Amino acid sequence: MRPHRASSAHDAPRPAGQGVRSRPGADGDVVEIAERALAHVGGDGQASVVRERSLVSRFARSHPTQATQVDDTGIAILCLEDGHTGLAETNDGSDEGLREVGARARAAARAAARAAGRPGEYPGLPAVAPIRPHDGFDAATARLDPGEAASALRACFAACAERGLEAFGLWSAGAVETGLAATTGLRARDRVTDAFLKVVARDRDGHSGYAVATACTTGEVDADAVARRAVARAPRGEPQELAPCELPVVLAPEAVGTLLECLGFLAFNGLAHAEGRGALVRRLGTQVAAPSVNLADSPRFPRTLPRAFDAEGVPKAPLPLIQDGVAHAVVHDTRSAARAGGGARSTGHALAPGGSSWGALPTNLVLAGGGASDEAELIAPIERGLYVTRLWYVNPVHEQSTLLTGMTRDGTYLIEDGRIGPPVRDVRFTDSILHLLDRTEALTARQRLVSEGEFYGRRFATGTVCPALRANRFRITGQTTG
Repeated sequence: MRPHRASSAHDAPRPAGQGVRSRPGADGDVVEIAERALAHVGGDGQASVVRERSLVSRFARSHPTQATQVDDTGIAILCLEDGHTGLAETNDGSDEGLREVGARARAAARAAARAAGRPGEYPGLPAVAPIRPHDGFDAATARLDPGEAASALRACFAACAERGLEAFGLWSAGAVETGLAATTGLRARDRVTDAFLKVVARDRDGHSGYAVATACTTGEVDADAVARRAVARAPRGEPQELAPCELPVVLAPEAVGTLLECLGFLAFNGLAHAEGRGALVRRLGTQVAAPSVNLADSPRFPRTLPRAFDAEGVPKAPLPLIQDGVAHAVVHDTRSAARAGGGARSTGHALAPGGSSWGALPTNLVLAGGGASDEAELIAPIERGLYVTRLWYVNPVHEQSTLLTGMTRDGTYLIEDGRIGPPVRDVRFTDSILHLLDRTEALTARQRLVSEGEFYGRRFATGTVCPALRANRFRITGQTTG
């Protein structure tokens, strides 16, 4: 479900490998590089510089398998031409490289304007506004000590070995610095760090449990605790088969986070909403979920991964999306707000300079917790139901109804007489996210920051803060194979 940025013109993706390093001229201050790039815009425009430093350590069968280091600076120039945009990217920060990428961006904007033969819809760069700092950068994490990865892997291997299981997964940490300069006078800098650990604890028959941790700092990721949570979810005994049916369900935070990330794309995407494709078209101001559901995009919530501004330099700010079950808002970048009309403005959710072709998306979703003390309290009232650790291979079936299909994975159990019962072979589900939220009966008070934590392109760490929840009905439509 995660979209990738598109543009009028762009460089080829950087190559994969054991290490990636920037080309000449890209090692200075990010705002200074952005200012040098801005000199080659040749009109209205913006220059963006993103410097990523990161480590990734993958492991399988309780052995390290791959270590990757990235030290790379990407430079993007956005040019405006009569309401049309052109974007070009490079990681060559030399004067020649910046001059060449600026020329390509300007040529792309002019070509788009000529092809259209009329003014475009992009209203111009957003006005400069005050940007508030945040505490999402940790100097110790930014040192990217490989020893921390080694210690984390050792802890995972030891915890899994106690139960005769093998550990699979990855540990990752990164430091990303962003600098913007625009012809509006914008000058902005942001620094963030993030850390992630995924553990799949698996036995020789392929039965597995799963757990993840995400935080701004490596110090907040307790490898032993994550591995033990994965071990506790690994099935004991041969899983049963479950025929298609509808059952009450308790979804762990990892499963809830997947659903909410999908909902961000299907319901809160301002471009889809403006074009009549979104799930909240004609539903803003109406009840779309249970009264206990309160969902916001909250970039300053203590356990999220904050950012100071979006890709257009618009400051980040909290935005209620669903309050007491009532839909309140969608998110916009400058382009989607212009298309929406009616006085809509950017909410600070641009994913790319000039706006992404995918639209704008919330990246700091927070679902408020409820009154249940823990998952056991959610499970207690259920005579027969299903416990789901996480969802996998999730895809939309019907976007406007938020109907999805996917599979459970890595720890699916029957609930019997208010307790976790025998394991179940992973099942296929087909259900609507909004219907599940409407059927929500209770949520745990405790929330957890969850994310996928793997990056296919430049590092842009996001996560969803959410509790576990109980819904009175979950539609199981088949059995997985294999």
